[in-house]
Amino acid sequence: MEILSIEGWYVLLRWFHVLAGVTWIGVLYYFNFIQTPFFGTELGGQAKSAMTRGLVPNALWWFRWGAMFTFITGVLILLTKLGHESVGLGSGYMTLILTGALMGTIMWANVWFVIWPAQQVVIANAEKVAAGGEADPAAAGRAARAGLASRTNTLFSIPMLFFMVAAANFGSLTIGLNTQGYWIVAIALIALVEVNCLVGTGQGRQKMLSTVSGTIHAGLGLTIVLYLLMAIL
Repeated sequence: MEILSIEGWYVLLRWFHVLAGVTWIGVLYYFNFIQTPFFGTELGGQAKSAMTRGLVPNALWWFRWGAMFTFITGVLILLTKLGHESVGLGSGYMTLILTGALMGTIMWANVWFVIWPAQQVVIANAEKVAAGGEADPAAAGRAARAGLASRTNTLFSIPMLFFMVAAANFGSLTIGLNTQGYWIVAIALIALVEVNCLVGTGQGRQKMLSTVSGTIHAGLGLTIVLYLLMAIL
């Protein structure tokens, strides 16, 4: 294999895709499984302001740029695949990879257009209060929105990773014949989860996503439902 060949290009793209994805999802899991529960403790509450001003901005830099490079390399992989291999959009591989890619794209959009703008308000508020200024009344609501979007991304990450891995390593996975029916139902389910993220309140109606265990269970449930749809339809 020559590094400048199509095969070498694939290897480089997949390497960068996985490297960026590990960075992105690693920080996502840190936020949801470690930092947020810690902020809910007495010690974490005392440290929250300092961490929001010091640690969180740095973590968010790696978070959003990990998401960006994961997204860009993913698009390049798909374009290269479609341009140099006879892979139909209705094939088993493309059905699997596009299911994961759809959720990954929504996750990327949540990072850049929901979580990051909201966190900028939260960080600015923490800096303002630390300097003796008045708290921004919008900060709490923006923090709840960012938290719900982050939990939604954690939910999506579970089926997204399953379908990405299955596309590359599970060639014998059964794919039903009715791909159009599959996509209608799959897109509707995924859209419902995302709408829940955009209009929910974080702690009110969104009780399942208010806990780590509930988020994981929801992600596993969506994975099973999408897998069964793919196998049955």
